[in-house]
Amino acid sequence: MRYTHVGAGIGLALGALGLQIPVAVAADDSHVRIDPGDGSPGSTVTVSTSDCDPAADYGKGWSEVGGEFHLFAGDEEGVLTGRFTIPEGTGAGTDTITLKCPPRTKVTETYQVTGRTPRGSVSAGFGPGEDSGVVLALGGGLLLTAAAGGLVWICRRPNDNRS
Repeated sequence: MRYTHVGAGIGLALGALGLQIPVAVAADDSHVRIDPGDGSPGSTVTVSTSDCDPAADYGKGWSEVGGEFHLFAGDEEGVLTGRFTIPEGTGAGTDTITLKCPPRTKVTETYQVTGRTPRGSVSAGFGPGEDSGVVLALGGGLLLTAAAGGLVWICRRPNDNRS
């Protein structure tokens, strides 16, 4: 019975390791890079592609969220790059980007749009959400008082030397 449990444990461990091995994915024919891969409202998205004719120095792009943008020759030879901004108020979901460039090349890619990036502090219901100097000074003073009280208690404690 004990060997059955050991065998099952080894089988589970090998199965878990097998799940860690990357599975071969169908090759994607497009060479489009979207940075960041999960943009948030207000952020700038950079789109680069090498799918166009290497001699091309211009292309057009369309984002369902960001609208039309242009692709121009970048620092890398044969790569066109364009940028657009995700509008404030855009909800979370996917955005489809379509790129068109010579000679009759049309490429479509998607990426994730995350929710709005949190800004500022969060009020938890225990006072103001903003960091005010008075509140921080008061909290620091309370901590120092507690530490000093603990130190005094330790120093004034009677000896427990019993013979």
